[in-house]
Amino acid sequence: MDSGLRKEIEDKVLSGERLSREDGIALYASDDLAWLGGLAHHVRTQKNGDLVHFNVNRHLNMTNVCQASCAYCSFQRKPGEKDAYTMRIEDAVRLAKEMEPDGITELHIVNGLHPTLPWRYYPRSLSELKKVLPNVSLKAFTATEIQHFETISGLSASQILDELMEAGLESLTGGGAEIFDWEVRQHIVDHDTHWEDWSRIHRLAHSKGMKTPATMLYGHIEEPRHRVDHVLRLRELQDETGGFQVFIPLRYQHDFHDSRDGIVRNRLQARTQMATGAEALKVFAVSRLLFDNVPHVKCFWVMHGLSTAQLALNHGADDLDGSVVEYKITHDADGFGTPNKMTRDDLLELIRDAGFRPVERNTRYEIVREYEGPQPGRRDTPQPMKF
Repeated sequence: MDSGLRKEIEDKVLSGERLSREDGIALYASDDLAWLGGLAHHVRTQKNGDLVHFNVNRHLNMTNVCQASCAYCSFQRKPGEKDAYTMRIEDAVRLAKEMEPDGITELHIVNGLHPTLPWRYYPRSLSELKKVLPNVSLKAFTATEIQHFETISGLSASQILDELMEAGLESLTGGGAEIFDWEVRQHIVDHDTHWEDWSRIHRLAHSKGMKTPATMLYGHIEEPRHRVDHVLRLRELQDETGGFQVFIPLRYQHDFHDSRDGIVRNRLQARTQMATGAEALKVFAVSRLLFDNVPHVKCFWVMHGLSTAQLALNHGADDLDGSVVEYKITHDADGFGTPNKMTRDDLLELIRDAGFRPVERNTRYEIVREYEGPQPGRRDTPQPMKF
């Protein structure tokens, strides 16, 4: 990047001026990660100070049976395959109740697109979970799942969301976004929920008062321009609805070992390399700089590893997700050696060790509890990098 363009972008960021598509592409072309991180940290600090948000949550994947065969996905199984499973609602309730003593505040539920499960299974599962955990927020289902429910129920997305909200749904999840540009999307997804329907469903959720997350799967066959396009589509929708609470870049994962049935389902990995830690930090920094109207940027530690997650806090991120517990969708494939679960104390230590002040939040990003920051003298409270 030449010095003139660098100064122009820097001035825009410091004055709060919105960056353009061309600016985003130029930022990805820069090899000066310290400069990118400094700009992103400046924006992150303006929005969130020295706070790092987390929650105490549990992920529930109630079935891995899926009629789709997305090229990047190692989670899905076809009916009758070894390791295919579908939980009884009673079993899901039991697993969720196990976290109650830890002060869980959120259940995060994502499933496969099961070809034969009836529509009533889904609102009933939420109702039963809410009955036994009335103070726990239910964050459930991707826009892809909502469109699947339209198909199997004959109801509209509006009716479906009304029923799910009546059963206790507080937020959709951000999944199914992957990369919106059709140039890439046609090669990686195997379902019918593309930008038009993904945005339709989140727009509808926002109109009903929901606050939802948005995601981007990066580090596979996409190019930086596709990432920029993805963020700008979301930014424009956010201008319209104001309903996105957080943006979550998700690092694409290779299978590092065969599944137990000997099948490698990830069809992309033969022609891809996973994003390096430095590339991940660049994605966080550029995303924070471009997505100027979303309050939070989350680093999902399971998909990035704990060290990269800590570094991301100095590159635009201000949220580390939560305790997670048994994240099946990518965890069995990853090579980071991350645990299945992080306790509240683990998260507090991780955040303080990175030099930040932890705050526990709920699903709507309301502060549940504030904690002391790093021990005096151990590490200074982080300041925006000099650039």
